[in-house]
Amino acid sequence: MDELGRAAEVLARAPSVALACHVNPDPDALGSMLGLAAFLHARLGTTVVCSWGNQPLAPPAWIEPLVDARWIVEAKAFPRTPEVMVCLDTASSDRLGDLSAQLARAGEVIVIDHHKTNPGFGSILVLDPAASSTAELVVRLVERMGGELTDEAAALLYAGIVTDTGRFQYEATTPETLRVAALLRARSFDHARLAQALFEQSSVGYLRLLGVALGRIQLDPAANLVWTYLTQTDLSSSGVDITETDDLIDVVRTASGADVSCVLKQQRDGRFKVSLRSRGATDVGAIALANGGGGHRLAAGYTSETGLEDSVNAIVQALTA
Repeated sequence: MDELGRAAEVLARAPSVALACHVNPDPDALGSMLGLAAFLHARLGTTVVCSWGNQPLAPPAWIEPLVDARWIVEAKAFPRTPEVMVCLDTASSDRLGDLSAQLARAGEVIVIDHHKTNPGFGSILVLDPAASSTAELVVRLVERMGGELTDEAAALLYAGIVTDTGRFQYEATTPETLRVAALLRARSFDHARLAQALFEQSSVGYLRLLGVALGRIQLDPAANLVWTYLTQTDLSSSGVDITETDDLIDVVRTASGADVSCVLKQQRDGRFKVSLRSRGATDVGAIALANGGGGHRLAAGYTSETGLEDSVNAIVQALTA
């Protein structure tokens, strides 16, 4: 039996399932986790609990009308020894943060992921780097299990696909991606309102912060790189949480003067989170992997252990080597 079939079989007979995704989750991580939870609860009556390794949790507003809030718990309330644990959109076990300790204690660990850099962990690994998103893989799993998705589950999974494909613009968008998206879109959810919640909910503070970041844009023609940065001082003075800046890289990547775009954002511990994107000529996933991170060929990231200047110099060196 293939891994997708094994996962379907285990989930079909599990009375309870604990689902987790990576820290600082994006819509694909949240959408795939919560969408699968909604399906299992509605289709099989499974008891589900969902979490991610941030403390405290800060669920984004877009999920509020789509999911039962009782399913989402703080990491400290996540089952210590889950019978079945599902890890979604998690490129490596350390990306689970505070939930990584549960892996060794779980009876079965199902990993569903689409990151090329995933080294492989868990007892059942559903991994397809060619998939546009983890949400796309969850839909395949649902189809294998049989039964209809609820409107809420479909909306959650659609959010994962539409964001990870850049609204169906990116290289990973395949005919299979569009088939799955059409299947989800056939359900009765407010597509326009969901898109607005995902893409058109920036605060005035963020727009001002965006101006700061764009004012710092640097172009390095020799490295074929365009980059900018934000500090903790920038964030605190604007009153913006760092999670609200996730889309900044998508603005920087529109610069036509370089193949690689980069945004460095200082975390509370002083380290810089590095987000990398490529227009197609550079494997930024390899750069991220060499620095302890991961991702895809054209979209990846990691956390730098050095200061801003040294972090940028390291990227330049990797691009000009």
